[in-house]
This record gives sequence, C-alpha cells and structure tokens, in this order.
Amino acid sequence: MGGMDTLHIRSAVPADLEAVLAFWAVAAEGTSISDDPNGVSRLIERDPEALLLAECEGELVGTVIAGFDGWRCHLYRLAVHPAHRRRGVARALLAAAEERFVALGGRRGDAMVLDRNKLAHQAWDAAGYAPEPQWSRWVKHLERA
Repeated sequence: MGGMDTLHIRSAVPADLEAVLAFWAVAAEGTSISDDPNGVSRLIERDPEALLLAECEGELVGTVIAGFDGWRCHLYRLAVHPAHRRRGVARALLAAAEERFVALGGRRGDAMVLDRNKLAHQAWDAAGYAPEPQWSRWVKHLERA
C-alpha cells in the first residue's frame, strides 16, 4: 500500500458477503456465532452503513462493524489483513466509525477485544481506547424454537 490516498473506505453491500466472510477467516481473531451468510446479511439489511470495508486498489484489506442501537456505539470485527498491518488501515476504519457515531448522536464507542489478542490491544490503545476492568461481558447463546 503506497499511502493513505490509495485506501478507500465504504459500507458493505450484500454482494460483499462472501468476500467478507473469507476475509475474516484470514484476518480476524476468533469467531462469532454470527460469522455466517445469514448473520452478515441480516446486519447489512438492518443497518446498511454499519459494516465498513477498507479497500486498497480494489482489494479488501480491513473491516470494522460500527453498530449504533440508538443508545450505545459498539465496535466489532476490527480486522486488517496481515500483509497490510501497521499502515494506518485500522486507524482509518476507526476514524470512519467514529464519524458515523458522532453523526448519529453517539457519545462513546466501546469495542469487543479478545484478551489474548495483544496486537489488537496496541491498535486500540493507539486509537485512544482503554479497557474498563470493572465491566465483564455476560453472554447467553439464543436458540430458535
């Protein structure tokens, strides 16, 4: 990647679904219960601007989900292709996500970050995010009847 001028950030569309899932298999740490065609297509249908893609000369090099539920701003799936890391892709994605949140009236962004992903900790810290040790994530997997 030559410079930031070659990086383009846009919202995902339904045609991007398979490419995003394949990208996450290479670039994202861990998996989510929603990492399947139905999960991603529901996201795009419900909030067409939430899934942000970073492209360099037509190649998908990064993603972030910037979800806003009207109350809180949530960041998920910040992922950068290993060959494109440490070049400002994550910074550009987070800036775009934060611009979206501010435009929607959001006041604070929070991120899901794996404890074991030390490389991600550096990226989040550099972007001004910090863990809040007084909070824990509580999870219940939902099943359809």
